[in-house]
Amino acid sequence: MIEEVVRYVGLAIVVAGCSVNLIGAIGLNRFRNFYLRLHAATVSTIGGTFYPLVGLALVAFSSSELGSARFFMGGVLLVAAFLLLMLAPAGSHALARATHRAGVARPEPAIADHLSEDRGG
Repeated sequence: MIEEVVRYVGLAIVVAGCSVNLIGAIGLNRFRNFYLRLHAATVSTIGGTFYPLVGLALVAFSSSELGSARFFMGGVLLVAAFLLLMLAPAGSHALARATHRAGVARPEPAIADHLSEDRGG
């Protein structure tokens, strides 16, 4: 009984992650500048990939058909989700910082630009 509940919760998390991916794709098409699109891509990566990986780990843990391999599969999925959760924001930050330093895409209504102030600009 508890395995069925965990399996359905895992599948619900996968569906929620797919919905976040759809919203992120809409944001990539609708946002007006690079930084907003980068934000949409990062939210889509984290919410649209992290949550389904955790949901699939729950499904793997609750699946009795896999035998003892379910712990291996669930563990691998959780490690991949953790790495994604740690590395996606770091990559997004590196892209935004490099783009800002190169001057390729300046934010239009820049109220405060602390990076250029630190560089003496």
